[in-house]
Amino acid sequence: MTQTVGTLVILGASGDLSSRLLLPAVGQLLTNHPERRFQLVGAGAEDWTDAKWRQTVRASFKTVKANGPAVEQVLKSTAYLSADVTKPAELQRIFDACEGTPALYFALPPAITARACDALSKLTLPAGLTLALEKPFGTDKRSATALNKRLATLVPEERIHRVDHFLGNSTVLNLIGLRFANSILEPVWNGDHIQRVDIVYDETLGLEGRARYYDNAGALMDMIQSHLLQVLAVFAMEPPSALDATDLRDAKATVLRATRVWGDDPAVASRRARYTAGTIDGRKLPAYTDEPGVDPARDTETLAELTVEIDNWRWAGVPITLRSGKALGSKRREILVTFKPARHIPRGLTGHKEPTMLRIMLAPDAMSLELNINGPDDPHVIERVALSADFGPGLLLAYGEVLEGILDGDPSLSVRGDTAVEMWRIVAPVISAWKKGDVPLQSYRAGSAGPASWKHIG
Repeated sequence: MTQTVGTLVILGASGDLSSRLLLPAVGQLLTNHPERRFQLVGAGAEDWTDAKWRQTVRASFKTVKANGPAVEQVLKSTAYLSADVTKPAELQRIFDACEGTPALYFALPPAITARACDALSKLTLPAGLTLALEKPFGTDKRSATALNKRLATLVPEERIHRVDHFLGNSTVLNLIGLRFANSILEPVWNGDHIQRVDIVYDETLGLEGRARYYDNAGALMDMIQSHLLQVLAVFAMEPPSALDATDLRDAKATVLRATRVWGDDPAVASRRARYTAGTIDGRKLPAYTDEPGVDPARDTETLAELTVEIDNWRWAGVPITLRSGKALGSKRREILVTFKPARHIPRGLTGHKEPTMLRIMLAPDAMSLELNINGPDDPHVIERVALSADFGPGLLLAYGEVLEGILDGDPSLSVRGDTAVEMWRIVAPVISAWKKGDVPLQSYRAGSAGPASWKHIG
């Protein structure tokens, strides 16, 4: 595609998101595509010098061994502006420092992003301006709808990138290729053959100094509301006719509109818990409530589980469980597809009779198909085997793929405005039930598999 962005502006450039994820992605993108030429401008509340900013950029580039003429050009020309991005005059000063068409990347908390968008509405904006916003997009259905309306007054929908780095180009294409390029899978990709689906994203990391954001969000809003519902949409969508932004995002939107809490009963379909002190890989973690910056009275969950259903012919009656948590004993990032058991196993065969399972691992992407076959010693005894394969990782980190779409003006990987609202609509009953205390906040020891009463998934 033709590059349309002349300057990438990172708002909130002095923050952790910028140095840990965005800047390494910029460096990797420039290393793999040295033909790219764009200006990099950082803007933040901290009173940094250009030298301090360049030092930060260089250190981030080193984490991905970025090199080459495009990297050196950016390091030489990049600049930093200390600015309050909620003030129109400060935003205008940022635009004045840009070369060509700018793209604004809001690496900011949602409330600051909303105020910055209000400030943008008071300016005459540069032609072709692109806006990129980090999740969470809004804080509920109402605020997401309001933010959509505000953004629509600034730039067209195709130049709004609501970022979900979970849906990097490689992951999306790996899921689509696995499912639609294999005639053995697509005919059984429905409720006639699939018993349940589990989308799990368990982390061994604890709070890691993110209390200011996480204690106001929790696992449900941080992971399930945004990332895992998007993964669900790609997994469950109908076949798109082409791999373009319109078809992909239409297909995802159709699935999300049909998704609701299982049985419309959030008290039964959801669970929440919070970690207590424990040890993970020899590292001691304090209880979540003892972490700096945490307010125990908020009852913020660090592990959330939600079962939903999709009201369409393909998925009717199939429970789909989304789960994510912190400070768990093992890292687990996968989609687990459990097929229905075999209808009849002839008498005389003994041993394993578990249903067939397909595991689609995320980051790094891989797959494993678990089957029952006759054992090598006694063919009357069924044994369990797994057929495994790794997917291609792609040239870029997930954030690199996201930035490439922003620079190229391709919104295929971004979350469309209507689907951002749908995701809040899906979890709204759960949030309400939790606030009313209908779902108890349980506890689990850091380093464990979760509360002892929770049934293990897969």
